[in-house]
Amino acid sequence: MDHAAGMPVDPRVFETMKPYFMENYGNPSSSHSLGANSKNALLEAREKVARLIGIKNHKDVIFTSGGTESNNLAIKGVAYRNKHKGNHIITTNIEHMSVLNICKHLQKQGFEITHAPVNKEGIVNVQRIKDAITDKTILISVMYANGEIGTIQPIKEIGRIASENKILFHVDAVAAAGKVSINVREENIDLLSMSSNDMYGPKGVGVLYIKKGTRIQPVVQGGGQERGLRSGTENTPGIIGMGKAAEIAKEEMEAEGKRLIQLRNKLVKGVLDKIERSYLNGHPTRRLPNNANLRFSYIEGESLILGLDMLGIQVSSGSACTSKTLEPSHVLLATGLAHEEAHGSLVFTMGKQNSEEDMNYVLEVLPGVVKRLRAMSPLTPKEMLR
Repeated sequence: MDHAAGMPVDPRVFETMKPYFMENYGNPSSSHSLGANSKNALLEAREKVARLIGIKNHKDVIFTSGGTESNNLAIKGVAYRNKHKGNHIITTNIEHMSVLNICKHLQKQGFEITHAPVNKEGIVNVQRIKDAITDKTILISVMYANGEIGTIQPIKEIGRIASENKILFHVDAVAAAGKVSINVREENIDLLSMSSNDMYGPKGVGVLYIKKGTRIQPVVQGGGQERGLRSGTENTPGIIGMGKAAEIAKEEMEAEGKRLIQLRNKLVKGVLDKIERSYLNGHPTRRLPNNANLRFSYIEGESLILGLDMLGIQVSSGSACTSKTLEPSHVLLATGLAHEEAHGSLVFTMGKQNSEEDMNYVLEVLPGVVKRLRAMSPLTPKEMLR
């Protein structure tokens, strides 16, 4: 139940990829027929990704190595290309580290960064974004949904503000793409990052959508692949896998989303009913269909992870990209939680293979794990141990 950190490759995706490892192995840049086969397959994958986000022009789809590279290409590309116009970027304080660390890097080069705050449910204050705009603002970057607390942001409102002020709008949609409907035209999105791994595709593949007419500076120079914006021999099997994953997501997302919401709601209600001093982090309904971020007073999430893992349940305490640090989640701290509250949180992210039986099992064993850990904690009030 940690699908935010990684999803298994859908068997249909794997079968689609297989021929391009050993049979159709041609380089898409080659002039001969073997290369043409790969080039045509890449075109088809590009079209499938385009349909997932509501566009027809496949040329607006640039393949990368993943969400992190897409975010780098988008933010640095806009910053370097437009630094003669301005040096101000607006983002939020709950972005993924691949966005926050890019902004720190740009700050050292003279760019000014404004971090718009979020409320206690993790929703960004749109008015604060609007108020932060100056005549030097060249980019607004806001994630579509947060992978830790699941909250979905008011992207359409922010996109309208960016469009009215003629500011480029980048959206990190890694956590959302393939789970909720996205239409970049209706939401006034100029650049959008996605990751194959987060929609049952292979690891090591991502996409950056770049609206026609949007100019950015390449970060990687080389032979000119991907319209010169991402040089290097294309990862043909991976790209084809992402295309298939996007196609499946387009067809099955609505029905799967409804199923996951039922599982999520069952889990959340069961935990809150069964376990005293437990809470839901993030917005109760305006969240990703598969995400349940739950907080337990008087114990640490890491201890809960180990206890549940021993019982065959895999969960997380935050983003996998920040798990190497013992610091509490910057996302939870941004919502106003104290350090000890943030430390006591668990993230459950369900996927295709999860069932109602899985939720029942979690609800059966989790209260006992929490009770045992609270009994060991000096912070637990004595009246709770009776």
